Amino acid sequence: MRQPTVYIPHGGGPCFFMDWSPPDTWEPLKAWLAGLIPALSETPAALVVATAHWEADPVRVTASAAPNPVYDYHGFPLETYEITWPTPGAPDLAERVCDFLGDAGISADLDLERGFDHGVFVPLMVMRPQADIPTIAMSLHPGLAPGLHHRVGAALAPLRDEGVLNLGSGNSYP
Repeated sequence: MRQPTVYIPHGGGPCFFMDWSPPDTWEPLKAWLAGLIPALSETPAALVVATAHWEADPVRVTASAAPNPVYDYHGFPLETYEITWPTPGAPDLAERVCDFLGDAGISADLDLERGFDHGVFVPLMVMRPQADIPTIAMSLHPGLAPGLHHRVGAALAPLRDEGVLNLGSGNSYP
């Protein structure tokens, strides 16, 4: 089953895991995220997440078998710096992503050290709390050129036919 490509807004910092006033501040977004994977025809075989919180030249792709969280938010309650989402990484998929990008003329490197920033682990904890779908994250290219990032998406499109759900994670406001 061909997986879609989906843009997911991830809210602010660890927003889904805090007490808020009013209490339902993030509930509509949380409900939408929680319903995304169950609404698919098949559970994805893997996830590739382009995160708005990581820019690198060349494009970087996480390649750890067990990525750690990157707490790239500041000023939140202490317990939000203990949040974990221990999903497996996907080193073989990371290599394939770099190969696909290279074949498209886009420089990309594996990153064995980088874990998942809050644009990855926060929404995915809501989407898949079981933490059982292999996941990799990838950076955006600095400058954020739309044409280049469109080429990145086109290069990774064949993965969709292998059950890989490609996600873009950021935030936008009307």
